[in-house]
Amino acid sequence: MSDIKAAQRMLDTFTSVGADTFVVTKTDILQAVRWGKPYSAAELRERLPAMLRTAAIRRPCKISDTGTILAGENLIIRPTGPGVAFIQLDDLNADQLDRVRPAAFIIHATSPGSHQAWIAVSGLPEGKEAFKEFMRRVRKAVGGNDKSASHATRVAGTENFKTKYAPHFPTVTILETHPGRVMTAQELESLALVAAPEPVKATTLAFPRRSQDSSERTRQWPSYEKSLAGAPLKADGSPDRSKADYWWCYLALPVGAAEPSW
Repeated sequence: MSDIKAAQRMLDTFTSVGADTFVVTKTDILQAVRWGKPYSAAELRERLPAMLRTAAIRRPCKISDTGTILAGENLIIRPTGPGVAFIQLDDLNADQLDRVRPAAFIIHATSPGSHQAWIAVSGLPEGKEAFKEFMRRVRKAVGGNDKSASHATRVAGTENFKTKYAPHFPTVTILETHPGRVMTAQELESLALVAAPEPVKATTLAFPRRSQDSSERTRQWPSYEKSLAGAPLKADGSPDRSKADYWWCYLALPVGAAEPSW
């Protein structure tokens, strides 16, 4: 049976750290999406009891050409909010849970032994790539957790419908909550929960050029120093950099272009 109080507790905890919109999804026992829609926090609070009731209804589900099983639907939420980023850490062991506990605002179990923690972070640079890079660094620091976590979670108090659990489907259970706990990047770094950024790998730029007989060969970018040394001098005796730029660009073009005229 679904536990509406646990579901409301999860919703309240997410909203306490800044979540104001939730994409709600229902999936079948094979994890295929059956339905999805975004809701404001207020709308979801109003509709949550009915969602839990309908998700719990057992219906015959085809799991193979010859087999069916009685199962309900998985109820899943994906939170978002202005000025806050949500980092999901999944499949955590006991040691990892102890490490992230000072930073997490909610920790719950989606099945026995499968623990999940969420961290709310404020003040991160805007943009998906900046968030993804920071999230990778946190997951690397924690170590070993599921890097494919989708930033969506099963609602507490609902059953986890997967074929491997049939017919005794586990209920998503909240282990602890810390309403209002929002971390900064600096605070996470002080807890050793942010790995150092990956070193930038040096690369040598190269590009294909065609000779006049159409055979291909690969060359390095031309030397700007040589282009500068071959440029004409200005009245003050210094090399004309605009001419050097032009000559460098010519050398980078395919063979056969007309030589620049000084």
